[in-house]
Amino acid sequence: MTAVPAPLPPGSTIGILGGGQLGRMLSQAASRLGFDVVILDPEENSPAGRVSRGQIVAAYDDPTALSVFGRVCDVVTFEFENVPAASVELLAEAGALVAPGPTALAVAQDRIDEKTFLNAVGATTVAFAAVDRADDITANLDQVGLPCLLKTRRDGYDGKGQVWIRDAADVPEAWAAIGGRPAILEARAAFTRELSIIAARGRDGSVAVYPLGENHHAGGVLRTTHAPARVDAKTLKRAKAIATAVLEGLAYVGVVGIELFDLGNGKLLVNEIAPRVHNTGHWTQDGCVCDQFEQHIRAVAGWPLGPTTAHARVEMTNLLGDEIEQWSNLAARPDQRLHLYGKSEARPGRKMAHVNRVTSL
Repeated sequence: MTAVPAPLPPGSTIGILGGGQLGRMLSQAASRLGFDVVILDPEENSPAGRVSRGQIVAAYDDPTALSVFGRVCDVVTFEFENVPAASVELLAEAGALVAPGPTALAVAQDRIDEKTFLNAVGATTVAFAAVDRADDITANLDQVGLPCLLKTRRDGYDGKGQVWIRDAADVPEAWAAIGGRPAILEARAAFTRELSIIAARGRDGSVAVYPLGENHHAGGVLRTTHAPARVDAKTLKRAKAIATAVLEGLAYVGVVGIELFDLGNGKLLVNEIAPRVHNTGHWTQDGCVCDQFEQHIRAVAGWPLGPTTAHARVEMTNLLGDEIEQWSNLAARPDQRLHLYGKSEARPGRKMAHVNRVTSL
């Protein structure tokens, strides 16, 4: 049996692959716990780099940069799942302590592998089929049913890389729309709402689960999360079981976000998993004593997991593009907490900040 590494003491260095807003908020949480943080990101002066001890400016697959990064950091984690899994494997093979591990990253990066894993651990998904060419779509329409969703097998996020197929005649156009890339064909889920659950697993195997959030999207992008979501005991029990199965099935260390389709009567399907802190967990910053960012740092550093009970009700809203110009008015609201990401350019649809509106439970 492999020994569990000793908890990292304050003053240790945590490395984060990725310098965006999630890395920034992870770095801020780590600083509160007395850790130093080093970022590896190809963008100079990244949002996370500016609030950290230092940043290595290099590509995620730069072997020299990864070697230096692994040597200066006591543990390495990542802020988003599109970091090359091979880079995480290289760090682990060189002896760096990496959490979550490369297996979780690899599973989450491939939608076929992800859904195969989920069903294997009892976290049911919609029916699906692998697609390597346009003919595969047509051949699987009877199995999956219409309408169905065609998604690129890798890389897509925030509604990108996916298209609905409502008729067999749509197949050629849909295939062209995703660039003729390897894909997954997914059955439509007849769900009443989307829920998500944020959960964590420590190095000692302990599991902590936050209350569910209810999510609302526009244009494929998350706009709001209401938490704690109003759910019955049966639904909550099932969501916790799914989270535990995913965490234990991956021997996971850290925080994971799991998006769920609520079919009613306690029946849930898993849409996808994110092996990192998650946009739908931002509400925990102002609704819980220990938010998802501190929880992730605690887990990867080998500390005890923090409490997950909500002490307030929160409506989290993403600010996209030039909506950030509302910052002055939002900052003046006594019932709201504004979290800005420090990004220099407000491009249309780009996540620039979020605001948590806090009310009593």
